[in-house]
Amino acid sequence: MTSQIMRDMDRFLVFMIGAIIGSFLNVCIYRLPKKQSILFPPSYCPHCKKSILWYDNIPILSYLVLMGRCGFCRKKISSRYLVVEVLTAALILLLYIAFGVQAKLFVYSALISALIVATFIDIKTGEIPDEITLGGLVAGLAVSFGFPAIFDTASRVMALKSSAIGALAGGGAIFAMGLFGKVLFKKEAMGGGDVKLMALVGSVLGWKLALVAFFIAPFFGAAVGLPLKMIQRRETIPYGPYLSLGAVIVIFHGHNILKVLFSGLQ
Repeated sequence: MTSQIMRDMDRFLVFMIGAIIGSFLNVCIYRLPKKQSILFPPSYCPHCKKSILWYDNIPILSYLVLMGRCGFCRKKISSRYLVVEVLTAALILLLYIAFGVQAKLFVYSALISALIVATFIDIKTGEIPDEITLGGLVAGLAVSFGFPAIFDTASRVMALKSSAIGALAGGGAIFAMGLFGKVLFKKEAMGGGDVKLMALVGSVLGWKLALVAFFIAPFFGAAVGLPLKMIQRRETIPYGPYLSLGAVIVIFHGHNILKVLFSGLQ
């Protein structure tokens, strides 16, 4: 009983840390497209611009207590703030349960955080900031050298090599898809942000998992994109969210997917 209580307390703590991270991700999602600092000034209401008091800035809880409204002007605050905090907290908790306290927990948490920011910015603006993709790519290469265990090796050189090959495979797959689409449809079919996003994913997950994510993404893209095209007559659909979803799936289930694929080839 005592061990179960301790385990539950640990998971609750991880969930709350994830919610705090999610609160910071909301700042990034709001400010990066506006080219604003993500550190200064402190969090403020997007309507009245007043700084949010600390007790009105408690992740998840404050949004629920204030019923999604600013504590000063009482204007409606987007539900995206709550969604991002809950989503980040839940995914980081799942990472903790899946991997325990090891390098993969922290590296994958950072990757998922970057994917969440990229997803919500892409949905809103149709673009993915270079601060996330290129900055994340550089970080992915550096982390692979600093923590080779994420590639299940003790060799820093081998880990860096795996990271670089993964970046080339991930980015190259999307680039090739874009070229094919351009030839087929006579217009741009894939943005440069998607290429850089998959390069980031490959730098952290390696080429095999990056390619699995690449092949998973179109299923979600078709399931959502085709109805939007038919109902809303939309010409372009942000593809970053589906690439991100594919990456999240392979983080948790990629190796099992590879086992099934390779066993089917035998």
